[in-house]
Amino acid sequence: MGASLLETASSDGRKVPHSVRARHTYRGMRTAEHYFQVPLDHFSESGRRGETITVFAREYVSTEHSEEAAAGLPWLLFLQGGPGGRGNRFPSLGGWSKAAAKDFRILMLDQRGTGLSSPVDRNTLPLRGTAAEQADYLKHFRADSIVADAEAIRTALDSAPWTIYGQSYGGFCALSYLSFAPEGLREALVTGGLAPLGGSADRVYRATFQRVAARNAEYFDWYPEDRAAITRIARHLRETEEVLADGGRLTVERFQMVGSFLGGNTRVDALHHLLEDAFVATPGGDRLSDAFLEQVRGLVSRAANPLYALMHESIYAQNGATNWAAWRVLEEFPEFRPDAGEPLLTGEMVYPWYFEQDPALRPLQEVARLLAEKDDWAPLYDPERLALNTVPVAAAVYTDDIYVDRELSLETAAAVRGLQVWESGEFHHDGIADDGEAIFGRLLGMARSARR
Repeated sequence: MGASLLETASSDGRKVPHSVRARHTYRGMRTAEHYFQVPLDHFSESGRRGETITVFAREYVSTEHSEEAAAGLPWLLFLQGGPGGRGNRFPSLGGWSKAAAKDFRILMLDQRGTGLSSPVDRNTLPLRGTAAEQADYLKHFRADSIVADAEAIRTALDSAPWTIYGQSYGGFCALSYLSFAPEGLREALVTGGLAPLGGSADRVYRATFQRVAARNAEYFDWYPEDRAAITRIARHLRETEEVLADGGRLTVERFQMVGSFLGGNTRVDALHHLLEDAFVATPGGDRLSDAFLEQVRGLVSRAANPLYALMHESIYAQNGATNWAAWRVLEEFPEFRPDAGEPLLTGEMVYPWYFEQDPALRPLQEVARLLAEKDDWAPLYDPERLALNTVPVAAAVYTDDIYVDRELSLETAAAVRGLQVWESGEFHHDGIADDGEAIFGRLLGMARSARR
């Protein structure tokens, strides 16, 4: 597969269909909305002649460049985190995008199945047929297919090898790009996204459960009163039914998902503000406030990104089934169990009960089961090719990242020839939201220095 991705972009000598439907200028930037028709299956012999899907990407250019000058700028493709999240919608250029727009045209991709790219959710998936047919469709929504989309798009744009910037899962995609289509890359930048190249998903969760436990402890050192607040909320949810606006019950295990706040510098203090007004007095006794419940609903519902829940464990799957790895490994960490006396908050893990308790996911329960049991996933990386890599790569590794483990990241970095690591204990997983301009500039400088 490693030698074939560039061929799939135009295997019959034609570029994939491409149109620009709208252009806008506002707040110091010009945007263009690009639509591409790409093969659903890039890797079958009939892929070019078979079914196609839409992939959307939005171009951002600073108005500091004239239109003529902008047309000559090189492209930077941003690969966002996830899986299952659409590309960022910038209200204006700021942080890393402001820095990048000085020298690049930025292409913000809605990875297949997200945003305006043939979206996948409980409403669209039934168009595929049975649960088995839906699961078969979703096997085309991993990093290898995203990379093949990117190469087809690069060819359609007549771009020379371009720069890619991968955040979190976008970094996983960058490693797949380096594995299967390095000819399409000028350089690769990665933040909080060096995936393990081998091994089962189990070892990922053993590492991340430990980091999440440490982050809980750190948080409770800052806000010791919140240990009691979380225990009180958990006890209340065991004894009293609280229902979210989407009709789903707020259980202890769903409440524990607010631990997503712990994964960042810019968000961690917001957890304290969420908890401080959790309860209100009512004629029937203390209940969780509407304001609290509505904020929690936004954190625990996967209505906006169902692909995250469906595909999350598959991003670690190569030649084997995940079989709900996080749920199995949790048994080794009883402090995270929802029935623990003082349960800890969880991180990004996905569990089978998501598909029982979240109304947006309930119709997809059987599809999720089939994906968890799938045992013939294709490889996502080519270790031999990565060991011979010649593309400049610079990666930020965050020492205490609860989502992408430091040790596993450094193991991967050592396996990619020429990959330069900048490790920082100052940032967490959302580092580019904290000081994106400085992080981007540092990584780009590291990558460019490798050329000299």
